[in-house]
Amino acid sequence: MVTTQSNPQERIARKLLIQNRPLFLGIDGEDAAHYWDSYEFAVAVVGPNGRAETVELFETPFETLAGWCEYTQVERGWEVGPHVGGSLVDDLVQAVDA
Repeated sequence: MVTTQSNPQERIARKLLIQNRPLFLGIDGEDAAHYWDSYEFAVAVVGPNGRAETVELFETPFETLAGWCEYTQVERGWEVGPHVGGSLVDDLVQAVDA
């Protein structure tokens, strides 16, 4: 039987968010992991040192998850991701174009 275990950053995000399995968005340029909770409309940002915060998007100027991802790209950049929207086909086309 195969068991998948979450990494430490995901375990911290689970404690911060209501959704049992938040969506992994990606790792920003400061090595912080971003997790999305669609129930709360919030993002948990967990740094490599375990420091974490929850950002509820209604408390920010970003009305959408896409807006949050664009903000993160401008402020910190993305090392991995963001993994939102699009489709598998879009991901393959982007990989081929790279």
